[in-house]
Amino acid sequence: MRITIIGTGYVGLVTGTCFAHMGNQVCCIDIDQEKINALSRGTLPIHEPGLQELLDNNLEEGRLTFTTSLPEGIDTSEFIFIAVGTPMGEDGSADLKHVLAVAEEIGQAIKGYKIVVTKSTVPVGTAEKVRIIIQKAIDARGLEIEFDVASNPEFLKEGKAVSDFLNPDRIVIGTDSEKAAQRLQLMYDPFCRTDQSRILLMDIPSAEMTKYAANAMLATRISFMNEIAALCEATGADVDQVRIGIGSDDRIGRRFLFPGVGYGGSCFPKDVQSLIRTAHRKGVSLRVLSAVEEVNRAQKELLVSKMRVYYDAHENGLAGKTIALWGLSFKPETDDVRESPAAVIIQDLLKADVAVRAYDPVAESAFQRQYDLPIEYSPDMYQCLDGAHGLVLVTEWHHFRRPNFDRILQALVRPIIFDGRNQYNPAQMRSRGFIYHSIGRPYIVE
Repeated sequence: MRITIIGTGYVGLVTGTCFAHMGNQVCCIDIDQEKINALSRGTLPIHEPGLQELLDNNLEEGRLTFTTSLPEGIDTSEFIFIAVGTPMGEDGSADLKHVLAVAEEIGQAIKGYKIVVTKSTVPVGTAEKVRIIIQKAIDARGLEIEFDVASNPEFLKEGKAVSDFLNPDRIVIGTDSEKAAQRLQLMYDPFCRTDQSRILLMDIPSAEMTKYAANAMLATRISFMNEIAALCEATGADVDQVRIGIGSDDRIGRRFLFPGVGYGGSCFPKDVQSLIRTAHRKGVSLRVLSAVEEVNRAQKELLVSKMRVYYDAHENGLAGKTIALWGLSFKPETDDVRESPAAVIIQDLLKADVAVRAYDPVAESAFQRQYDLPIEYSPDMYQCLDGAHGLVLVTEWHHFRRPNFDRILQALVRPIIFDGRNQYNPAQMRSRGFIYHSIGRPYIVE
């Protein structure tokens, strides 16, 4: 099949490359000529495990091409996926200007039947707006051209996106056209050979809502566990034991029950706020999600609050100290730093007159571009610790899980760790000689 992907961001690149991997002829379009040139050479603008290998292979086999020309890119394709960004507007709602601009260009360029698919995360009603804009552009050309519009939201976890796309737990297709439904189902059949029931056909508004509802539910679980963690600290309970206890209930499950320093990234913060704004416009109050957002905002400030309490009591305050920080991306296996808890933590430390030295295995460059903060970046996780008065662990990269604790003890001025991801056992850390603070677990007296 011939497929066009408009937008070469995170979603567009993974989608286009994985479709090509299944033998389709895929053309990816972007307005950034420099980016297109780099992709054509096999240079990725993002870090995503497994993507580089697929990109190289499909470029070499000629199944994947890149261009800045929309008319050229869609001319011979039957499927046109819109995968451009939908950034958060000033009021928290999704900004659809890029999606609607692409719809206008499609209407001006198509010559024959196309299935236009919204892959970007968009509010309910967006596909209908896309349909209207395309039809108006065709009418203005004095032509009669058949086309269909469908919604096909993505459910990709950063760091596991390639695996998620190639082995999906579900594929949601929203369309009011039997023809489009059949063609899209045929396109996705190779991804669900062992279980075709994973392809879910539904109406367009339901497909658009499914994406938001899924992310909102996951965000809710995270904020819920962070509140339970706070109550555990106040009552002497251990949130790890509570997590295991409730996760054993198959109605709840074990995933997304880890407390931490709050969620970030390009999806949860934006999608929760967009859903709240959509509800507000419709006269519906989403009280639970409003609380989810507020809990998450406060959670990003939790570690610095803990640090203030400790350093005020034992070290004459935070001011003048040097703090080492491990992890800048919002989660491991990605260089995405959007809405990263690390940014909030660093900003709060800088306001407290603290010098910050940070290390991240892949996200340093992205963090520097996103945030203009006067901190020192270290090329090595242990060098980052030299002379620091404490360590803050923010992102649970795998090689932070079993570090060389003797080297950490030798490097730090004071052997204190504030663990924002509960990576280590409190009793073991105490026995090693650390002053150790985590989230929702009893503090072991030094």
